[in-house]
Amino acid sequence: MTGLPELPAEAFRKADPSPDTLFYREPRFVTHIDDAAVAAVTALYREILPPGGVVLDLMGSWVSHLPPEVAYGEVIGHGMNAEELAANPRLGRWFVQDLNAAPALPLETDSLDAAAICVSIQYLQDPVPVLREVARALRPGAPLVITFSNRCFPTKAVAIWQALGEGDHARLVALYLERAGFGAVEARTLLDGRRSDPLRAVIGRAPPG
Repeated sequence: MTGLPELPAEAFRKADPSPDTLFYREPRFVTHIDDAAVAAVTALYREILPPGGVVLDLMGSWVSHLPPEVAYGEVIGHGMNAEELAANPRLGRWFVQDLNAAPALPLETDSLDAAAICVSIQYLQDPVPVLREVARALRPGAPLVITFSNRCFPTKAVAIWQALGEGDHARLVALYLERAGFGAVEARTLLDGRRSDPLRAVIGRAPPG
């Protein structure tokens, strides 16, 4: 894989090799984590994402889990289903794109104040080029917040994600960010899973200009 030469290509294969566009063709108007985990994502966004800033919700859908009381300059959405994105009231604009087929983002360099990926990082088959694109679009030092749980679509999550335990997921995501050029990479356990879905986060900062 690009940026991860120590890992074999088989690590990023999926049980269902058909195009992702087919899998996501039908909208799914559900949340993929429980209410406590959603609240934890929102609390983290409240802490990290700058009010008034331009925020990218990458690999998103019909809900962004942003704090309802915070106004952002613009929220840009990306996902795999147009109906889901059109139903998201927080998005000022959005685009549909299969990042596993085309990682280049249609965003200007240094145009974002923050970015977020919520419970979707496990579906990227060549994650480093995608995250390099996010780093390019972020202003220097701006945050990327990646959250994840133990839930996934098992036929579409990459093999290495399913082979690793929950603690190792954070280390893998941190490796992705470091290879993509992010600095100040920090891992957090937000929920331990005893009373809700487990939830972890890895946060990185775009490199200085």
